[in-house]
Amino acid sequence: MLKVLKNLKKSFWSVVVIVILLCIQATTDLALPDYTSKIVNIGIQAGGIENAVPEIIAKEQIEDLLVFVENNQQEEILKHYTLVGKEATGQEEKIIHKYLGKDYQGKPDTIFVLKEISKEEKDELSKIMATPLMQLSTIQNESIKNMAEEQANQILAEFTNKIDNMQDSIKEQVAVGAVKQLYQKLGVDTDKLQNNYILVAGLQMLGIASITMISAVSIMLLSSRVAAKLGRTLRDKVFKKVIGFSNKELTQFSTASLITRSTNDIQQIQQLITMLFRVVVYAPIIGIGGFIKVLTNSDSQMAWIIGVAILAVLFVVGTLFISVMPSFKKLQELVDKINQVAREILTGLPVIRAFHKEKKEEGRFEKANYKLMKTDRFVSRAMSMMMPLLMLIMNSIMILIVWVGGHNVDQGIIQVGDMMAFIQYTMQIVMAFLMISMISIMLPRAAVSARRINEVIETEESIQDLPEVKKFDSSKKGLVEFKNVSFRYPDADSEVLEDINFTANPGETTAIIGSTGSGKSTVVNLIPRFYDVTGGELLIDGVNIKEVSLKSLRDIIRISTTKRSVIFWNH
Repeated sequence: MLKVLKNLKKSFWSVVVIVILLCIQATTDLALPDYTSKIVNIGIQAGGIENAVPEIIAKEQIEDLLVFVENNQQEEILKHYTLVGKEATGQEEKIIHKYLGKDYQGKPDTIFVLKEISKEEKDELSKIMATPLMQLSTIQNESIKNMAEEQANQILAEFTNKIDNMQDSIKEQVAVGAVKQLYQKLGVDTDKLQNNYILVAGLQMLGIASITMISAVSIMLLSSRVAAKLGRTLRDKVFKKVIGFSNKELTQFSTASLITRSTNDIQQIQQLITMLFRVVVYAPIIGIGGFIKVLTNSDSQMAWIIGVAILAVLFVVGTLFISVMPSFKKLQELVDKINQVAREILTGLPVIRAFHKEKKEEGRFEKANYKLMKTDRFVSRAMSMMMPLLMLIMNSIMILIVWVGGHNVDQGIIQVGDMMAFIQYTMQIVMAFLMISMISIMLPRAAVSARRINEVIETEESIQDLPEVKKFDSSKKGLVEFKNVSFRYPDADSEVLEDINFTANPGETTAIIGSTGSGKSTVVNLIPRFYDVTGGELLIDGVNIKEVSLKSLRDIIRISTTKRSVIFWNH
């Protein structure tokens, strides 16, 4: 197979572009589930608020919040905020316009604005502020405000105890709700904030999906061109090789087999190349990248579901592979056989009709046709079972994810968006293994075809066209001499010609007469070196024909054949 793939060097730059595009497509495909998760978790559930860190907050609100913050953490919070004076700086003005509009005219020193900080700093600040925000939201609840102080403190203490037992993700979800309340009290249009977040995230998804689409279309176009170019190269090599074959090689392969190798076998290689790049480059990136994304961005407690999915896919594909693989090689051999039978019948049709053997030949063709149909039907049925079984596995895995993920959502372990992203990552990983499995079935069949093509290309011609050693003697022009010539056909048990001696003089007619099978045509076939003599010497113009090039030899020879005679001209 590798010998065949070496012919791809003519399409080197196309292959490089395909690899780059596959990397781009894999990267964009892996990015899409994250946006789905963000739209659900942040855009829909959290109202467009990304974390428990308010970007803008009133002075009195932050003072109320700091009551619930430990003394050593109050400075940590305040150092990340700036109290806006009469004139806001670029970052402060940007945040004020985002939340309160460009026409906002507020009193100075009444609003705190979050400084420009890194994502890591913001995540750390979110953990510090989550619990105080929930406590502040609880104490500001209207029903609690109307309670007696002792009862309100008791409820607050119970709520604080529950907060301590909450998962971090649940704390952040509840705290985001508290941030939303702070924004509303400040006069922020939270509906507009939510719509803007969903719109921006949606447009980003469309942009990434467009890149994926363009990459996929370009990859298929380039892959098809590379595969077609490889097919043309292989057909050209096979054809040029066959042109130089002697009758020995033509008999060894058979004409029908050479036709099959030049068409059907090369087509198998083309189909493989079209998918090969996606499996070699795209599938590993998607499989490994998807698994890393699951472990880092989602709940790793559900990672075992991916293992179950992969094992199920490998079991189905492995079973089919073991069952079908032996039939692939047999299928190519049966295609050779039916081509051979059809060719023999069509070329010998006049003789078949003359001896009234139509029924016998029909039976011979039907036998070869039935064997091919039976094998092809088995392969087709086995392969047709693959997709339904794999789709059953994928849908069953999706149900399992929803069932397990639903319980985790109910317990507050993960969010709905995370579960949706996990489904997408799992499907990507399963599809990656599915592509690898598909190529593992196509590869053996293509390997059989590649081996058959290489057999033709690497076959050494029995008649070697050596550089011309001697030139014809012009004084003996037209003289043909057989000196103790013997000849045996390849794999034959006995000599067809033995110790043949005669001279055909120029200007004379030399007739070779004998019964059918006596070797008349064989004698003539030795002169242009369709076969090489196995003993003795054959001289033309006084020179051994093995000591001149085939071109020089055949340039001076003309042969005309009919059903009853062979006419040979020298010069």
